[in-house]
Amino acid sequence: MATQRRLLSATRLNRIHAQGYCDISAAALSALAFGNRFAYIVCVTITAVGVATANIPVLIVMAAIAFLGVVLPNHPFDYVYNHALRGVLKKPKLPTRSRQLKFTCAMATLWLIATILLFNADLTVAGYVLGGLLVAVAFTVSTTDSCIPLMIHNFIFRYTPQKSTGS
Repeated sequence: MATQRRLLSATRLNRIHAQGYCDISAAALSALAFGNRFAYIVCVTITAVGVATANIPVLIVMAAIAFLGVVLPNHPFDYVYNHALRGVLKKPKLPTRSRQLKFTCAMATLWLIATILLFNADLTVAGYVLGGLLVAVAFTVSTTDSCIPLMIHNFIFRYTPQKSTGS
């Protein structure tokens, strides 16, 4: 008996297309939805703990992971997903990260470094504010696929994703 996969809403598909994945079908994007968010979910969780505790070593590790998201074909947590989770979840392998997502990792790297510098300079309130804003932005992308740094990239580089019809 065949089961029909549930497609993401047109709004979510459009947000994922804005991430640079316009050449992937709605059905394939729907199958990749959790995997696409996995790195964000892990990053925001660890970063939130690092910010809440003003833990500079944790934030340094997260800055390094974000930087690796810029220079590697995939985000480091995409490798965890592809090699450890996707088989268990019976999902397809995540594609290589787009330039838009690499841009967001570059912004996260700089944002984390700035937060680290504030905490290191005993500017704790400013560190909490900047770090809290980073966590809020990362939480938004983890839950809605809507990413402010990605919007900045697409505005600067005049990238207009094709609209999805949800099919």
